[in-house]
Amino acid sequence: FGCAVNETIVKGIADAMVEYGFLNAGYTYLNLDCGWSNENRSQTNNSLIPNPIAFPNGMIDYVHNKGLLFGIYGDAGTLDCAKLPGSLGFEELDAQTFAAWGVDYLKYDNCYNSNISPIIRYSKMRDALIATNRSIYYSICNWGKESKKLLQSDPYIWGHEIGNSWRTTGDINPSWDAILSILDQQRNISNFSGPGGWNDPDMLEIGNGDLTVDEQKSHFSLWAALKAPLILGFDLRNPPNDTLAIALNEKIIAINQDPLGRSVEIVEFIEDTYEIWTGILSDGYVAGLFNREFIASFITLNFENHCGIHGIIAVTYLWDDDPFKGNLTDSYTVQVQPHGVVVLKLQVVEINS
Repeated sequence: FGCAVNETIVKGIADAMVEYGFLNAGYTYLNLDCGWSNENRSQTNNSLIPNPIAFPNGMIDYVHNKGLLFGIYGDAGTLDCAKLPGSLGFEELDAQTFAAWGVDYLKYDNCYNSNISPIIRYSKMRDALIATNRSIYYSICNWGKESKKLLQSDPYIWGHEIGNSWRTTGDINPSWDAILSILDQQRNISNFSGPGGWNDPDMLEIGNGDLTVDEQKSHFSLWAALKAPLILGFDLRNPPNDTLAIALNEKIIAINQDPLGRSVEIVEFIEDTYEIWTGILSDGYVAGLFNREFIASFITLNFENHCGIHGIIAVTYLWDDDPFKGNLTDSYTVQVQPHGVVVLKLQVVEINS
């Protein structure tokens, strides 16, 4: 919807989250992005106010009454990215306003930041949110970088002390090239993500643009395995069937929500050909065999070299109707579709003596 949000859209999305099973699958928050606020603060007390035309009857109570949590958008600058009021200099007032409204999640953007250190700006809002005594998820959105004049440029380094998640890149768009570019930027930083603080490579673009089904599966699987926040950005009121099945795949969601909270790391990469991501789970291991080519390609996972495990390994597909592939030793080779991924769950059933 871009910045063109209104009460009708919010209610329709809330209804759809329940009707189509998103809430039951674990999608807890309904988050607004830019465009919800009035162009001026209140003349009475300088507080932020919703656009009275777009939101004549409010929005948060309806969402909460559906059993959902509500997320809102703000900015650590004088204006947000839609040139509506930002929170720089109004952190305490705006945090108290959000808490009084019942906000559960704040995405805090980075436009018009007056070239002030992000650590200073984002810390001020952190402190203001804590002072409200309301549990509000704090999503840092400084795009993974800052002005070259400033030293604190990488939020995955300082974000743990300030927020619950932090954007690691610029904005995504619904193109395969954008997805690959953002994925590539996660290679050396995935180990910074973990319980209490998560790398955020931006929202999912499944259901948008002209992505193929295999491209959507790859996008969803890799973001899930990276332990990224799974933020849907398509029109949930009219979900494409293929996209609906992808977004509601409970096995992939379980990888994302694994209680150990360990992100996968890249263990093999052949330029523009394929890559292998693996990681430990609370009850085994996960491996993503990702084909970057335009043609189908065979990819081999070596259990010991790629995962650090050996013995007899139970291999299970997480996208297959016939998931169990047997108890194997040494390695597993599979043909992966163009731009596709095969996601395997691995469990050691017997260790060789």
